[in-house]
Amino acid sequence: MLNLKFSICNLFFYLFIFFSFLFFSLSLLFLFYDLVYFIEWSILSSCSIDVLMTFLFDWMSLIFMSFVMFISSLVIFYSKEYMNSEKNLNRFILLVVMFVMSMMFLIISPNLISILLGWDGLGLVSYCLVIYFQNVKSYNAGMLTALSNRIGDVALLIAIAWMLNYGSWNFVFYLDFMKIDYEMSIIMLMVILAAMTKSAQIPFSSWLPAAMAAPTPVSALVHSSTLVTAGVYLLIRFNILFMVEVKFFSFLLLIGGLTMFMAGFCANFEFDLKKIIALSTLSQLGLMMSILSMGFPKLAFFHLLTHALFKALLFMCAGVIIHNMKNSQDIRDMGLLIYYMPLTVSCLNLANLALCGMPFLAGFYSKDLILEIVMISDMNLFSFFLYFISTGLTVCYSFRLVYYSLMGDFNLMSLNLLNDSGFIMLKSMMGLMFMAVIGGSMLNWLIFSSFYCICLPFYLKNLILFVCFMGGFLGLLLNFYKFYFSNKSLSMMFLTNFSSFMWFMPLLSTVAIINYPLKYGMNMVKYFDLGWLEYFGSQNLKIIFMKNYSIYLQTLQNNNLKIFMLIFLVWLLLILLFLLF
Repeated sequence: MLNLKFSICNLFFYLFIFFSFLFFSLSLLFLFYDLVYFIEWSILSSCSIDVLMTFLFDWMSLIFMSFVMFISSLVIFYSKEYMNSEKNLNRFILLVVMFVMSMMFLIISPNLISILLGWDGLGLVSYCLVIYFQNVKSYNAGMLTALSNRIGDVALLIAIAWMLNYGSWNFVFYLDFMKIDYEMSIIMLMVILAAMTKSAQIPFSSWLPAAMAAPTPVSALVHSSTLVTAGVYLLIRFNILFMVEVKFFSFLLLIGGLTMFMAGFCANFEFDLKKIIALSTLSQLGLMMSILSMGFPKLAFFHLLTHALFKALLFMCAGVIIHNMKNSQDIRDMGLLIYYMPLTVSCLNLANLALCGMPFLAGFYSKDLILEIVMISDMNLFSFFLYFISTGLTVCYSFRLVYYSLMGDFNLMSLNLLNDSGFIMLKSMMGLMFMAVIGGSMLNWLIFSSFYCICLPFYLKNLILFVCFMGGFLGLLLNFYKFYFSNKSLSMMFLTNFSSFMWFMPLLSTVAIINYPLKYGMNMVKYFDLGWLEYFGSQNLKIIFMKNYSIYLQTLQNNNLKIFMLIFLVWLLLILLFLLF
């Protein structure tokens, strides 16, 4: 049985690695010759009705598929050791493969119908993966994830209905010359709503940290290149409409900036290791959405790819640490891990530095370029401050994580067996670590055909570095003084609760939605089912009417002679009246 488990893991690992290199090679070819292949496959043709499946292959879809396959192969290889004690490992691997196939389907579809199939496939399989460890917490997280994503699914269905105004559901045919059309504006609004739910923008952010109930390999896959990036990728395909509808651009810029700020702020008050990394994903998604709304789809796609590399590495390192910490995810239990697990913690800190935008790592090339584009763009002061404060907060919670894992005291049990002995997991992490170092520079040369030369004044050019250093300093300062302030100050206690609850968004998504309908239903039961409706109908109907009439009928059946004589006289009277008139 164990050999069968490993054989399935190895099969999909080698298969995905092969397709990853194949798609990457094809993407270089398509990029060099500027090729786009649009393939239509007639599945069924009967009575002048054609059922067609369409595929769009260009450099963007091919390079994205290559990255998804590469990360998925390493996640499956990583799962071989991480889920070693799982009896149903084959089922888990097949669920992961179904998840990846749904994402593949979404990436190469230029058609809203086939996009919906991949979109719903992601939603369904993600629910199965979130509730994989079967307990109440996982069930609640799965329901929150599934129902939040259903809002986007319905929006996509409405967009499909509005596409009936055109001749086909292949939206790529109509984006350019129908972009000023009223129907296309409605479609764009629905697509933005769908992308906001899938990419967990405000006010749909609460499901993303809740989805941490899934196994860590799933989290590495979901938060890097699959589920949460589906919304961003869909908007990249629809980016032509952003240039026309200014109101959509402004709305998405505000939502992306607020999501980025909220996630960075709340991560500084969180103690669950996986939730901190999940909130960092949310922050980067807000960054992608906001730069996309400014009309830079290539830049958003560039950051999407670089972010996928170091975020998958972060989750893999977190999984190894959680395993060694006897399944404890609280960062307050960690400390001095560099002495016990040097290789794992080195990978964790490298991924952290890439997330912060440390020069010459993967995240630097995309984040630095995005922030410099923001500085030369025509943007209001509020959005400008949201960008730079959120960048500072990113460095802040990253250094906070470094402080708790490296500098603090080890607070778990004194008898521990912390080590770097997970050889299979380490090999997976090494593959991603290599890409997290060179991936940014490689993609920078590939994606942008011309060299970006942004000329800024000295103080603006160094503003990004200044914000990063100040964020790191603030992160360390916050850790030294946080407990003192939280115990002494009522406002600090409120701020801590407000931030750890993600601005009370999980309450708004769960309790607030169901509370009033439940109260209204209770009142309806009280006043209708147990009130006047019960009095005039149901049980009371039997007491008032049925019982009284049964008493009268019983009296008639008592064989009383006077009653018979009275009925006889009434009967004679009726006959006489009938004869006379």
